[in-house]
Amino acid sequence: MRILNLIRNATLALALTTAAVTTVAQAAEEASSISRGGRLYDKFWVETKADAPKTPHATYPDKAGKYAQDSSWRCKECHGWDYKGKDGAYAKGGHATGIIGITGAAGKDPAAIVAILRNPAHGYDEQKLSAKDAQDLALFVSKGQIDMSQYIDYAAKKAKGDAAKGEGYFNTLCAGCHGTDGKKITNAPPLGSLQNPQEMLHKVLNGQPNQPMPSLRLLDPQIAVDLVSHMMTLPQQ
Repeated sequence: MRILNLIRNATLALALTTAAVTTVAQAAEEASSISRGGRLYDKFWVETKADAPKTPHATYPDKAGKYAQDSSWRCKECHGWDYKGKDGAYAKGGHATGIIGITGAAGKDPAAIVAILRNPAHGYDEQKLSAKDAQDLALFVSKGQIDMSQYIDYAAKKAKGDAAKGEGYFNTLCAGCHGTDGKKITNAPPLGSLQNPQEMLHKVLNGQPNQPMPSLRLLDPQIAVDLVSHMMTLPQQ
């Protein structure tokens, strides 16, 4: 009887351990999909290695404007780097469209978000986004958004981070590719020239489309904010 109890207890412990490992693995896989969805939100055709769209998005308001061609197909172009659309950083200025953000879709069923992406108004059919692409983007919209107003001072256009801490993070996490001055990648503008904390934070959390840049999504968000604070002090030229 004692042996049977030991066997039952060992079996139960193994089952619980297996379940815990499976849950962790599933969470890691989902985080990877969310990050990829964030890169698709940025510029989907670069992430998928496809050709850029040749015509303006059907619902983009200013079809003769500066951002009317392929840029009008970027989710961020209408909904903003902060996901707030007309109620966020794109409320005015050259990127303003008057289109609502995606914050209202946070927490929704990803399948319902895929259906919205596929509808004629959005126009992201299977030729633009595969089933996997649409699922990853929907996961990002549902589970990947953060409230950037918690981390960014919109009036000052600065991240609410500790630049000194951010320098340490940058020099150990980012400088290998970007250099300590943010200018090591010569076929791109210096990092310090960006000066857009919402865009910087989005990219730090999700990575750069079709590039080996890591996503820091699973780290404490304050690390990303500190990084952005430091990056905005880097040389702009």
